[in-house]
Amino acid sequence: MSDKTFLPPRRRGLLTHGILLALLAALAVWGFLSASRAEVGPAFLLEILLTLAAAIPLPIIAYRLYALLRANYYLGREKLNLSWGLRIEEIPLSDIEWVRPATDLTTPLKLPRFRLPGSILGLRRHPDLGLVEFLASDVKSLLLVATAKHVFAISPKDPRLFAREFQLATELGALARSEAFSTYPTFIVVEAWKNLLTRYLWLSGLLLNIGILAWTSILVPNLESISLGFDATGLAHGPFPPIQIMLLPFISFMLFIIGWIAGLYFYRWEEQRILAIIIWASSTITGILFLVGIFFSVSI
Repeated sequence: MSDKTFLPPRRRGLLTHGILLALLAALAVWGFLSASRAEVGPAFLLEILLTLAAAIPLPIIAYRLYALLRANYYLGREKLNLSWGLRIEEIPLSDIEWVRPATDLTTPLKLPRFRLPGSILGLRRHPDLGLVEFLASDVKSLLLVATAKHVFAISPKDPRLFAREFQLATELGALARSEAFSTYPTFIVVEAWKNLLTRYLWLSGLLLNIGILAWTSILVPNLESISLGFDATGLAHGPFPPIQIMLLPFISFMLFIIGWIAGLYFYRWEEQRILAIIIWASSTITGILFLVGIFFSVSI
């Protein structure tokens, strides 16, 4: 038997996630542009809330799309490797007790509450199996892989072929003993937090953005108008309603979150961790620039 890689069904999931990302991004941009032109009042608050409601799920949807693109099930002579984004599980074949379709269960398997086509991820407890972890994209092709400690629900494109290949691999036996290995997305956060410089950059960036938001909230009631930038002749743009300056802390916070996520992506590799540090430092510097920009906007 040769090692084989089995892919989950992707087309429907990629289409769903792509459309959802485009809609949420368009809604967030529209809400932001509308808020930047709104007067003080309920309309401004509503547009800010709409922008946040559309922007907050964007990193989650984007990660799930990235995870689906990278998802695969690698079956070798020694181990089964389940890879789904930053979640990796390597299981020695000798640790696997059985593989069977989810339809064989007498008690139906409950699916994770938050799921999308192509992204069935999460944990659910089954009365017979105990805790079941889903790393799947399609309900119709769910296979259960059971070990002594854990049960995984996966969805290869061809479940029957996967089951046959697994049976063949177990009959042939392993060429060498392999060790179990698990990694979760949260592992990267914990690993990065152990670095003193990383911890300082995270906390300084977070506290800086919270401080900008608090300071701006205190300033707004005492301002009559603000100016946002200068034109080509050097004259200040404006005057604008003071409530519009609240957009700057929100932009700064969103950039900080984007930078934090981007840094975690690069921190996974030892040789690229310096790039992650640069991104996190840039996020802090960007916050300082926003602070200076707000200061000049209220001083002009």
